[in-house]
Amino acid sequence: MGENKTQITQQVEAALEEIRPYLKGDGGDISLIEITEDYIVKVRLEGSCDGCPLSMQTLKGGVEMVVKKSVPQITEVIAVE
Repeated sequence: MGENKTQITQQVEAALEEIRPYLKGDGGDISLIEITEDYIVKVRLEGSCDGCPLSMQTLKGGVEMVVKKSVPQITEVIAVE
């Protein structure tokens, strides 16, 4: 990733900001933990999103879709504890 890591991080953060109001509307939130060298975004689901039965659907169907649309280099978004 090298020198454009800062730019990619900013783009991913901006994408998460687009999603955040929807998560907060349900009492949840999301935090960026890491972007790996192979462009995997690691996030932490928080609040009511943590442990919610629909969290994986939200992560893959919502968060990952928006992040990949905003930052095409991203290969996957995964949740970590």
